Amino acid sequence: QVQLVESGGGLVQAGGSLRLSCAASGSIFRITVMRWYRQAPGKQRELVATVTNGGSTNYADSVKGRFAISRDNAKNTVYLQMDRLKPEDTAVYYCNMDYVSHSIDTLNAWGQGTLVTVSS
Repeated sequence: QVQLVESGGGLVQAGGSLRLSCAASGSIFRITVMRWYRQAPGKQRELVATVTNGGSTNYADSVKGRFAISRDNAKNTVYLQMDRLKPEDTAVYYCNMDYVSHSIDTLNAWGQGTLVTVSS
């Protein structure tokens, strides 16, 4: 079983910054892709950023130039640095990952979510 524990959410004023963390633990042989999603009230969940185990990154157009995703493979942890936050960034942020288990199955896991609120 794998657990993803997120932290770092909270309330911040527009223009401010937050750093989210997501640490994975459990039966993990190797993590391949790590992602951050978000879901705003009344909206569908959307993909925010992706980082591969080789370090390649991808971002939604709405966050390009403001957010940065990174990972620490030794700690099985992914980060999301969010700068110049806007009220429309308000959402529950979820980490997600593709991983290979010790039984060599390729699986996917989700975190429980952390709330980010940006006030105007």
